[in-house]
Amino acid sequence: MEGVSIRCPECGGTRFVRDYDRAEMTCLCCGLVVREKMIDMGPEWRAFDLEQQDKRARIGAPLTHTIHDKGLSTVIDWTSRDASGKGLTLTKRLQVYRLRKWQQRVRVSSASERNLAHALSELERMASQLGLPRNVREEAAIIYRKAVENKLIRGRSIESMVAAAIYMACRQAKLPRTLDEIAGVSQVKKKEVGRSYRFLLRAISAKVVPTTSISYVPRLISRLKLPSEVQVEAMRILEKAAEAGLTSGRGPMGIVAAAVYIASALLQCKCTQKDVATSANVTEVTVRNRYQELLKKLDFIVMI
Repeated sequence: MEGVSIRCPECGGTRFVRDYDRAEMTCLCCGLVVREKMIDMGPEWRAFDLEQQDKRARIGAPLTHTIHDKGLSTVIDWTSRDASGKGLTLTKRLQVYRLRKWQQRVRVSSASERNLAHALSELERMASQLGLPRNVREEAAIIYRKAVENKLIRGRSIESMVAAAIYMACRQAKLPRTLDEIAGVSQVKKKEVGRSYRFLLRAISAKVVPTTSISYVPRLISRLKLPSEVQVEAMRILEKAAEAGLTSGRGPMGIVAAAVYIASALLQCKCTQKDVATSANVTEVTVRNRYQELLKKLDFIVMI
């Protein structure tokens, strides 16, 4: 029941009720159908609390921090075709070209927006090559935006700061990605990425949990296509190595590769040092040195 600004033509009443099933509005005083075939302008879903209302609302694309304007603006496609798929005439193509050019100028109108546009496109490229999930990309974009707000980018290369933000987001999400992998997809050296990461860590006071070598085992096992028993044994070896203090001060992939090689030998699974080194992106010498250290410090009898 609701009051409206119209009157019933039969009795002059102002109290009406809406019948959503019949799409009619009826006068409560005399029962006259005042309106029919009404269009429901509301949503087709129901929400019983505010959280459901926010989740079910569909007003444009969701906001994302991986775009400099958070996805609030529109994008004119580069395909010169109309809605039916037909090609545009020369006059229309020139008109759309001018609209597209001005639309790009409006989207990126300041120096900070140009910085963000370039940096976030680079972030998407690197994250795509690394195969990072959406939540890690969003977190890396948020970290970079904090660096821009605190004026930490000035005097430093955008690529190194983007790589550092991605590495920090991976560390926060406990996603095993090494500095070598991130530097490999970026256009800067590993040393510069590490320097930018340490600077970001101090500047924005982020809480980052140190990654353990055990977290890299599933990726290496998956690359080598070894059974799960090898993974369990390799994790057990790394736990013993951590207790003996053999993992500190060494590259994680080298010690992981050696543990996987020992576990595969103990369980008599065919796996060579060359295969392990190639999959772990380390040299055979590194695998051999870490392997000999583990055998010397830990009590293993490995028949090679």
